[in-house]
Amino acid sequence: MSLERKCLLFFGSALVVLMCGAFCMVFLLADRWVSSTTQQQARDAAATEMMLIHAEAMYSAHLPEDKLDMTRQEIAGLRSQLLSQDIQFDILGLEDPQPFDNLSAPIQPTEPSELQLLQALEPQFRARLERLLSDDPIDLSKTVNLADDAAMSRIGPANRPVFEELGPTNGRYVYYEPVFMTHDCMPCHAPSGQIISLSKDEDPTKLAAQLPYRVKRISMPDDKIVKDMTGIRAIVVSIAMFIVAVTLFVLHAIVRYLVLQPLLHLRDVSDAITHGDTNQRATISTDDEFRELADAFNRMLRHLTETQTQLQSVNRELDARVDQFAQLNLQLYEANRLKTDFLANMSHELRTPLNSIIGFSEVLQGIDSLSEKQRRYASNIQKSGRLLLEMINDILDLAKVEAGKMEVRRSEFHLSRLVGAQCDMIQSLSEDKNISLSVEVPEDLPVAYQDPNKLGQILNNLLSNAIKFTPEGGMITVRVVDLHDDRFRLSVTDTGVGVAEEDQPIIFQKFRQSKKVLDGDGLTREFAGTGLGLSIVKELAVLLGGEIDFQSELGRGSTFWVILPYRLSDHAIEDADVSMGKLAAASQPIG
Repeated sequence: MSLERKCLLFFGSALVVLMCGAFCMVFLLADRWVSSTTQQQARDAAATEMMLIHAEAMYSAHLPEDKLDMTRQEIAGLRSQLLSQDIQFDILGLEDPQPFDNLSAPIQPTEPSELQLLQALEPQFRARLERLLSDDPIDLSKTVNLADDAAMSRIGPANRPVFEELGPTNGRYVYYEPVFMTHDCMPCHAPSGQIISLSKDEDPTKLAAQLPYRVKRISMPDDKIVKDMTGIRAIVVSIAMFIVAVTLFVLHAIVRYLVLQPLLHLRDVSDAITHGDTNQRATISTDDEFRELADAFNRMLRHLTETQTQLQSVNRELDARVDQFAQLNLQLYEANRLKTDFLANMSHELRTPLNSIIGFSEVLQGIDSLSEKQRRYASNIQKSGRLLLEMINDILDLAKVEAGKMEVRRSEFHLSRLVGAQCDMIQSLSEDKNISLSVEVPEDLPVAYQDPNKLGQILNNLLSNAIKFTPEGGMITVRVVDLHDDRFRLSVTDTGVGVAEEDQPIIFQKFRQSKKVLDGDGLTREFAGTGLGLSIVKELAVLLGGEIDFQSELGRGSTFWVILPYRLSDHAIEDADVSMGKLAAASQPIG
């Protein structure tokens, strides 16, 4: 739903509710006004009729017969002028306690409802009459102060309260008003039967009970009243509908020209900018908040345009640099590939003559005719050859990892046997440096389903590293701990030189060693090695579905451990291949 319809709906609903409330009040006030006007009209008709009746009676008593007919005609004409022919006037009453002179007999009600009404009103009539008789009569020959409410209440309409009004009844409005006989009425209407005391000192209750009970009944047609009410309601409804229509029209015009037109203009400008026309600008000259919004919109658009121009310039520069980096990466990638192929080929080619050198050096050591000095030279040749072969093997393994050609061959084996065999193989190296090597492996470990060769290589590298960095007389401990979650932890603890805290973040990087093992500017080393042992251990641990970590303190020793699963599943191998691929990609330039 659009904003225009929402405004018309919400404001129109609120306006209709307010107008309904206001005109309901107008209806109520109009009904009260018509009712009071009709009541006053009936009361005036009753007063006029009573005045004419008394005038006719007075003229009949004092005028001669020749003038009486003319007077009666004048009174009849006056009655026709003052009173409508549709108004019916009657005096109703019940049976009088006793007859009075000059008092015509009342009409006895024939309708049961009307008779019941008069009977119900008689006690109220007697009580009111008693109060009037008990009051001090007013001498009408004297001047009456019109500001005296008490005096006026005894001569005004308050002396004739409305007992009942019925209407409309059978299409007519019926009004009842009592007729009170007081001391002022006694000179003309004296009792003709039993003598009663008319003294002012007489008991008002006794006197009120002896006076006659009369009620004026005025019946008027209800057509005029209904017509007036219908006309007023029609006028009110018409005014309400006109006000609602005009208000909604004005509201629609206000919303249309003050709210919707600026918003639609902003929308059109935004659509044009969306389609690439960035030269469009919002133009609103209403000198209100919409103009401020348009100015802010133009500032934002100007800033976006300037920023877009800057971004395009930066993008062109970035594209040029990306092209340069792409070419450099291609060159680096090709150089890295050639390096990997060279390392793999040269490592393979170098192993054959090295094996011959190591073999011939062993043969030379077995010749009895060699002197001690010659035997020492042959021993040095053998040690150097083995060290060079170890370095070449490390480089070959690294090349295989980076090339993603490292294969996993799983088989079942006992961890205690594998650890014992590796420790026995390296026992000679630890004995040469007088290092104590102890093994702590439980006999009840589950059977492992892993790659025993790579696990042996991990343990061999950790032991070699520990022997290398542990001084003579030190101690190395190999432990295997069951973690009870289908994994085990293989740890190697030594009492060697340790790793400085600032060197620990780079300990697993390739061709990196602790600065503490470097001598001077790094041209000579106290401890021989390529710095590939721990990096290969880390990559092999990842390949076997595990992880590696360590704790070390400079001068106190180190503990390196790997956590591996007992059974290496196919899913673990796939995850390891992904991890190895990331490691290999990290070691190569981005193409």
